[in-house]
Amino acid sequence: MRPDGDPEPDDYGLPRVDVVVPDDARELDRDILAYHRERRQRRRRARIRRLVRPATRYGLAIPIITGALLIALVSGAMLTAFGPRPTPRPAVSLLAPHPVASPGQVNGTLPAGEVFLTTGTSRKTPLTDLRPAVFAIVPPTYKCDDLVAELAARTQDAKLNFWLVADPRAASGHAGLKVKRLTACAGTAHAGAPQIIEDPSALLAGAYAPAPGSAGPSGSAGAELTAVFVRPDGVVTDVVRAPRAGPELTAKVKSLETG
Repeated sequence: MRPDGDPEPDDYGLPRVDVVVPDDARELDRDILAYHRERRQRRRRARIRRLVRPATRYGLAIPIITGALLIALVSGAMLTAFGPRPTPRPAVSLLAPHPVASPGQVNGTLPAGEVFLTTGTSRKTPLTDLRPAVFAIVPPTYKCDDLVAELAARTQDAKLNFWLVADPRAASGHAGLKVKRLTACAGTAHAGAPQIIEDPSALLAGAYAPAPGSAGPSGSAGAELTAVFVRPDGVVTDVVRAPRAGPELTAKVKSLETG
């Protein structure tokens, strides 16, 4: 507006601007507050952009990779803390040269022959190479209970092998035990790691376990496992049918440490 009050553009060619100057400066308080609020918002946005700029420089790749790494680290920590602790394989000693009993009997060595280890790739292994150990021969009709977890824990404490053996013999209309069921049973052990054996020739079951379908110590028809205790020199110290958790079972496992 020109000094003479003419609303037309002035002599300098500047456009018309409506400017109202209040008589009381207090009327500008709200405008001042809005101005400072906008400045604070701009500063916050600038700080956020500086913080996230390294992560967004390459688009969404960095946040996705970072999230995946965090999930992997948390999963690994949880598996380490709560997963089963594997039992170290003890060193194999020399076989006893002159056991007092025949192979396949108490105070004799294990039967000669080979079984299949199912850990990783299935492979044949001589039965006598799996000592010292506790073998749990599992019949087809066995219902997994806390005994497997108990034996896994005790053998881990004694640094012994613990093998679950599927009895391949049929019983009362039931086919031989499938490895899949045995794997599920092994998964119930949180201390120690039971390892699974396939024994298609029934070397262990035929030598130490009752025939499937026959009455066991508790009166059940071959529905309970048989535990075979083997010293480092390959001598079978005891065979317990339908064992029960307790001090007696713990003592039998510990006796193999110095056998």
